[in-house]
Amino acid sequence: MTAQNVNYTPDQVTQLVTDYNAGTSVEALAEALGKSVKSVVAKLSREGVYKPKTKAAGTRVTKADMTKEAEKLLDLPEGTLDSLQKGTHEALEMLVSALRSA
Repeated sequence: MTAQNVNYTPDQVTQLVTDYNAGTSVEALAEALGKSVKSVVAKLSREGVYKPKTKAAGTRVTKADMTKEAEKLLDLPEGTLDSLQKGTHEALEMLVSALRSA
């Protein structure tokens, strides 16, 4: 039987969990242990204590919504500009912004 490589000692795990629960950032923990952020996140997840950062939901308008708005601003039938959804989000934002100010 081959010996298993131990990435984290029991003492490191205890300290990792304690520091994380005390509010130390994952980045700071990774640097202190000489590990990658991904490794620390995985270990904290396995220990059942990791809480992912929450993303701001609903702040970005979809391409479909922007093309519908452009159609309304140009007084075009619905679906006329659907092919614009293949463009970048930023390009559609600029188009709709220009149409609003026109």
